[in-house]
Amino acid sequence: MNPRRPVRRGRLPLSLRRDPVAWERQLPTWREARPAVIAQALKRAQARPSGNWFVVGATRDVPADRPLARTIAGQEVVVWRDATGRLVAGPGVCPHLGAPLSDSPVRCGTLVCHWHGLALKGAPFAGWEPLPAYDDGVLVWVRLDDVGGEPPLETPVVPPRPALTRAVTAVYVGVGACEPEDVVANRLDPWHGAWFHPYSFVDLTVVDTPATAGRAPARTEDGEAKGEGAGEAGGEGAAAQEDGFVVDVSFRVAGRLVVPVRAVFTAPEPRTVVMHITEGEGRGSVVETHATPLGPDDRGRPRTAVVEAVVAASDRPGFAVARRMSPLLRPLVRAAAGRLWRDDLAYAERRWQLRSTGRFPG
Repeated sequence: MNPRRPVRRGRLPLSLRRDPVAWERQLPTWREARPAVIAQALKRAQARPSGNWFVVGATRDVPADRPLARTIAGQEVVVWRDATGRLVAGPGVCPHLGAPLSDSPVRCGTLVCHWHGLALKGAPFAGWEPLPAYDDGVLVWVRLDDVGGEPPLETPVVPPRPALTRAVTAVYVGVGACEPEDVVANRLDPWHGAWFHPYSFVDLTVVDTPATAGRAPARTEDGEAKGEGAGEAGGEGAAAQEDGFVVDVSFRVAGRLVVPVRAVFTAPEPRTVVMHITEGEGRGSVVETHATPLGPDDRGRPRTAVVEAVVAASDRPGFAVARRMSPLLRPLVRAAAGRLWRDDLAYAERRWQLRSTGRFPG
């Protein structure tokens, strides 16, 4: 395995890439990207509890005048806020005559069916039963015990994050014809980054894998345990923290200008992969990739929503300016994530196509 060298942070957030190597001249990674390592990491992720919680979307995407709607594993779900601002959720089918509640307005915290005026305030009423819902400040979740089939948890498994009061957050949502495991497997293959996304990643080296990582990925360069700033909803267990891929990589900004970091990829639950920045610029920042099954498309193919949350933080004085510019930065972050996911969803869809026809070699 590659030697581990600290990724130091310079005086400026950007670095000048030295001795750049052309894309076709970089070292091949196919020998290191062993299918068995990826498959075993995926299997361990699938064995971790989710408590039957599924990500619906971004906290900011719950409007005041209508519900946020999603079909999860074939079940229509609506999420909105009641008169006190509390997040509520429930089936998206009106119990009266089956109207789509996704098309109904919210008035003073009450969801009013637009077919016959059935008014839902978030409590059981007229055959409609609420579902457990959770807002972690970045994402909203719903618990579907009939879908998940696991022992339920009171709250979802929310990865450790920087304090939201000092972070910039953005959420991207995309949809692909695949299953959640294809999205998770894509994220548990860090070796493809510089080959498949050369516009974003260069000089990528996987310095530790779950088979050899030991306890190192669970700690920062100062020896502190990862997880400071985790929300009250919980955090990654020790097993998930230590079962990580440690990667040295530079994020490409423009030309030879890059941001070198060390990142650790972990899977705290079956449908989530988290990238923690543990060394270099933005230490403590996270990128969470959540995969939510939707249901089949008109051709019978499974569909999965990718909900990717970026929670970026920095102790540099200038970052306060970036936080004030969050409304302008969010569209840029979403656009960058969208470019990556156009490629990665094609990757995940290809994986599903091969699996579904018995041709996947991994």
